Amino acid sequence: MVTRDDLESFISRLESDGVTSREVGPGLWVLSASVEGPEVVVHYNPPVVVLRVKVMELGAKEQKPELYRHLLELNASDLVHGSYGIDGSNVVLSDTLELENLDFSEFQASYDSMMLALASHLATLAPYRQA
Repeated sequence: MVTRDDLESFISRLESDGVTSREVGPGLWVLSASVEGPEVVVHYNPPVVVLRVKVMELGAKEQKPELYRHLLELNASDLVHGSYGIDGSNVVLSDTLELENLDFSEFQASYDSMMLALASHLATLAPYRQA
């Protein structure tokens, strides 16, 4: 099973690709690829590690059914890792990985997939953003 130290090592390896990280609590890191880019929260919570990013705040009520449909369509057709969801008044993108057989390649693929999804989906999600 991947330990907390192993996960720290994975995060350090991402840093060599330009990702910055800061530990904000025990087993809790915030990763960012740029100063103004999205922040991915990584939570070591055995037997899993959770990667999560806030995408946007929910917009007007009248647009929510269309947004929910769009998010479900993206989940079904465009995401390799993770899924979109609603947490309170926010749209989030999250992925959960089992620690039992996790390796760096799988961790990196999850992170990269989330960043790619955000880059390619933000334009289609923009009409739903809260003004």
